[in-house]
Amino acid sequence: MTEKRKSKATLPSLTHEYKATTQLQAEAASLNWVAALVAAVVVVAGVVLNRLIEHTWERMNVGIVVVTALVAAVCFFGIKIANQWERAVVLRLGKFKCLKGPGPFFIIPIIESIVQSVDMRIRSTDFSSESTLTKDTVPVNVDAICFWMVWDAKKAILEVENFYLAIVLSAQTALRDIIGTHQLSELLTHREKLGKRLQEILDEKTNPWGITVQSVEIRDIILPKALEDAMSKEAQAERERHARIILGTAETEIAEKFAQAAKQYESNPGAMHLRGMNMLFEGLKEKGSMIIVPSSALETMNLGAIGGMAALSQVKSDKEERENRNP
Repeated sequence: MTEKRKSKATLPSLTHEYKATTQLQAEAASLNWVAALVAAVVVVAGVVLNRLIEHTWERMNVGIVVVTALVAAVCFFGIKIANQWERAVVLRLGKFKCLKGPGPFFIIPIIESIVQSVDMRIRSTDFSSESTLTKDTVPVNVDAICFWMVWDAKKAILEVENFYLAIVLSAQTALRDIIGTHQLSELLTHREKLGKRLQEILDEKTNPWGITVQSVEIRDIILPKALEDAMSKEAQAERERHARIILGTAETEIAEKFAQAAKQYESNPGAMHLRGMNMLFEGLKEKGSMIIVPSSALETMNLGAIGGMAALSQVKSDKEERENRNP
């Protein structure tokens, strides 16, 4: 209910915003300082002409006064100025006459009128789907932005009552249709593709109105909190499963390497002796280390003599170090 009330409240606000914008544009096109300046010049010229004809400032010629007032009023209400990005739609007695602008132009007061000035620049409109179900019945809120422009002001004014509101409503409808025909995974991974499809749908609908939709970009996809937690747990479980698979694969590869090494040592006892001697030597290099070796290993690999030599070398090095400290 809250979302429906919000949606119903949004449409009047959009309409009010659009009407306020067009009203300001119409006022900017109808009232300008150039027209006021020209009207003032006409009045001054009429006063000077009356002085030349009547040879006095006190006496006023009725004909000159009437003509001056009419010409000043026509200049004030007839001279218009449109900005570089605007096109003014001119009606003559209720029928379409032409498009005016940019720059200064003239209309016949009372007979001709400017109904609206159309902005020809690229404009952006943001819209949302307001909690729509996807194909796999997941409620989502999708926010998007549409870039569009009016390329034919005549069609935009004469073919549709409120083209700004029509674009917003059409974009919302198309977005709902797109969401309802795609699954959540497709919405999350193919945003650019969905935006391109939305642009094609909107452009096909708005092209007869003299409006082209250049692009549609999906900004955000808002998921329910419970669904976000479930997806987070699923992602964590998937990562843990992947880590366990990698660990098992590593253990298998290590076992294979050990099996190959065992075959090499089995066929070559000397290599096994050398490996044992190397391991013992590496262990004895560390100071304060103690290694327990079975007696059978000492007898078979002659490690006793090697260990004694290593110990004697260690003792000799320690003695030399003490003599150097205490000369």
